[in-house]
Amino acid sequence: MTKPEHPKTEVAEHMSGQAPTQDDPGSGFVLERFFPYLVRVFYSDVTSALSAVYQRDYGMMPAEWRTMAILGAASAGLQASEIVARSSMDKVVVSRAVKRMEERGHLTRETNSEDGRSYLLQLSEDGRAVYADLAPKLLAVERKMLKGLTEDDIYGFLAIAQRIRDNLAEGQGPRS
Repeated sequence: MTKPEHPKTEVAEHMSGQAPTQDDPGSGFVLERFFPYLVRVFYSDVTSALSAVYQRDYGMMPAEWRTMAILGAASAGLQASEIVARSSMDKVVVSRAVKRMEERGHLTRETNSEDGRSYLLQLSEDGRAVYADLAPKLLAVERKMLKGLTEDDIYGFLAIAQRIRDNLAEGQGPRS
């Protein structure tokens, strides 16, 4: 996707665009300037930059890396439901990631002593070694992404993203 020459002008024109009419319901709609589409393209670019590392080095899928990152930062074993809550992935995706990681020897599953019906998941010794290898590489990709941005730029971007999430959550009850 090409960068617009005058992004502020294009955003202003887009945001003040005429509402679609009954005769032409698609009038004013340009996919390449549609905010949700631009966010999706941005997400795809960011995800691709990161997945290039963990897929190339370890053949991992995004859900496996996210699960590994959550378990790698945890001080104790976690239930799969805790990974779901922390990751924005659904239970089926987490379950598949856990199964693949277990098959590869990256995590262990132990019966939860507080609740004999559930399991606690944690990285195995091999999983910790993979995490220790990948984390610095992914942080390097993050540094490349953020190159030339100030702390205020990053804070502003995150604040805007949170405002958008808050706007979407209005009237929908609590977010998960």
